[in-house]
Amino acid sequence: MPISHLAALAQPQTLQLLKGIRRGIEKESLRVTPDGALAQTPHGQTLGSALTHDSITTDFAEALLEFITPPVATPEEALQILDRIHRYTYSQIGDERLWVNSMPCRIGTDADIPVARYGSSHSGTMKTIYRLGLGLRYGRAMQTIAGIHYNFSVSDDLWKWLHEHEGSSEDLGAFKTRRYFDLIRNFRRHYWLLIYLFGAAPAVCASFVDGREHGLEPFNGDARSLHAPYATSLRMGDLGYNSDAQQSLIVCYNDLPSYLSTLCAAISRPYGPYHALGVKDADGNYQQLSTGLLQIENEFYSPIRPKNPAKMGETALSALANRGVEYIEVRCLDLNPFAPLGIDAQQMRLLDSFLLHCLLQDSPKTDDADYRATQENQSRIVYRGRDPELQLIHNGGELKLTDWAERLLREMEPIAELLDGAWGGDDYRRAVGVQRAKLKGELATPAAHILAEMKARGQSFFQWAADKAEQHRQYFLERPLDAATQQEFARLAEASLQKQRQVEDADTGTFEDFLGHYYAQYIFCQS
Repeated sequence: MPISHLAALAQPQTLQLLKGIRRGIEKESLRVTPDGALAQTPHGQTLGSALTHDSITTDFAEALLEFITPPVATPEEALQILDRIHRYTYSQIGDERLWVNSMPCRIGTDADIPVARYGSSHSGTMKTIYRLGLGLRYGRAMQTIAGIHYNFSVSDDLWKWLHEHEGSSEDLGAFKTRRYFDLIRNFRRHYWLLIYLFGAAPAVCASFVDGREHGLEPFNGDARSLHAPYATSLRMGDLGYNSDAQQSLIVCYNDLPSYLSTLCAAISRPYGPYHALGVKDADGNYQQLSTGLLQIENEFYSPIRPKNPAKMGETALSALANRGVEYIEVRCLDLNPFAPLGIDAQQMRLLDSFLLHCLLQDSPKTDDADYRATQENQSRIVYRGRDPELQLIHNGGELKLTDWAERLLREMEPIAELLDGAWGGDDYRRAVGVQRAKLKGELATPAAHILAEMKARGQSFFQWAADKAEQHRQYFLERPLDAATQQEFARLAEASLQKQRQVEDADTGTFEDFLGHYYAQYIFCQS
């Protein structure tokens, strides 16, 4: 890490620039019935429109809620917003619960998992067909997995300071985009650490892998629960968001043009197995958006994404091409079932320190071999991350996980100290200290904690997770919103429904025309 950056940032006149960091949360949770089955009820009207609501929507399934906070200044502020969304939602879903684990509840066949619906507009129809395509390609069970996405951005004031401090001749927008890609490459080198520290999916209900090949073992002699003894996050492995088809795809993160070109090619070129399925079924109904390896860029299962908010009708890649990178989205985080909101302030402070470390550390360009090494390290950490003897690929050789993790946490300490200097107190340093305690075995990782509780209570994964869901339900129901806040959420829900109607009324032309115009945007970055 450039020492000059740390020393210069530590000066009183620059330290406050770190307070311009913004973070937001996107949190997914399945709605389930009191007996732990996937809810079959539609997304409630009192929750608003899943198409147009700013903070309450759905992901793949109609029952897979997604809660979104805006970018804010502190972890506490993001968590307060997320807490209010939970409390309102619980006031509207009757006796249903929000499943608090990343790996799902008891699920049946694909037919038992209703795909999310977004109304009759062209954009809403496209969102549903995209999800039908995901189910067709990967099965719907995989799409019921839930997680936390962490959105992180650096203020323009800090970017201007870095731009000047590094003596860049680029315009500020190009500088920001280049340096965000530096952050992304370092993140990809080191995100295995986040899976080790925060992975909370070491076991699954046997129904999740019914009929699928797997190497999991019964837990504590109970065939209803399957696990890997040293697993951290099965969600991030080949049973979760790790597509076999996408294993052939190597995405270049060395610069924005390379990134755009790789993904555009994956979207624009037909992929044999998906081409054989066809865009429409035998009855002429859409069953996927296209026959490319990716229907759209969101189908690429990456642990991190560069982002710029897309405008109405604009693709995510077009937004990046037109305006550069504005923030990054971390996508490798499991729901923490020990935290009612799925994440807590201490974890967020560790993430801030980790991401700032990725930005300030030197970040060499990568090649195909580096990409494959990252994939291999992810596989190792998913299934064997808590093995004290585990080795990871490092600079062409291998390095013991514990040695590499200790080095990274040690490098993050001065970053945490800078953030504490900006905000006062020692919360950031304590957040790093807690992770070092996990590494030393003084504290259990979430994955180890889950398995220990299941064993101590003699419970299956399903029983344990269902109990946690009920505990968290009571936590929110015991703290109802005040009348004014409740009314404000109701007003936002109704406003979103009205906005959806406006979108539907404004549609012109056929859906085929709409889809053609949408895909025409990918021409811009084809080589």
